[in-house]
Amino acid sequence: MPVNKGLLTTLVVAGILLFLVLIVGGTLWGTYNGLVNSNESVRSAWAQVDNQLQRRGDLIPNLVETVKGYAAHERELFEKIAAARAALYSAPSPEAKIRANTELSGLLGRLLAIAENYPNLKANESFNRLMDELAGTENRIAVERKRYNDIVLGYNQRIKRFPTNFLAGMFGFSQATYFEVEEGKKELPTVKF
Repeated sequence: MPVNKGLLTTLVVAGILLFLVLIVGGTLWGTYNGLVNSNESVRSAWAQVDNQLQRRGDLIPNLVETVKGYAAHERELFEKIAAARAALYSAPSPEAKIRANTELSGLLGRLLAIAENYPNLKANESFNRLMDELAGTENRIAVERKRYNDIVLGYNQRIKRFPTNFLAGMFGFSQATYFEVEEGKKELPTVKF
């Protein structure tokens, strides 16, 4: 039985093309799924940060009410804290929550500075319990922020690497935002006696 060389050549070329299509398709499929997994990891890590921000936000009204009893004349600060807390809760994106958190952190610092002026307040059991809970929550926020930033680092590196950067752009994956401390907040306050 004679072998048709044209048919054999066509089958070999078709086999090679099919093999290449499978390799390229498998690579695209794997890369896309990897990007989806990385993106979901970033979202999951942000959700943990958001949970801790929510926890802190839930403590603030009790802390403000306790301080209000001793420093009622600081009404403007209490209103700003309430507005910043509302902005944190209503922020639509991680970037907006990070900005609102920075504002709220600054106002809480002012609130705690005011509390320092009232020895009776510092002796109040409720105030001390709230301060302990707030300190624990701040530590949790720091841990979750670190974890989030580590995951964002891996994700951002992945979408910038060749050839993934082409696929990331093609499928709409963009860089995630780090949860960073603003420049002014990095400096330690000076204490003068």
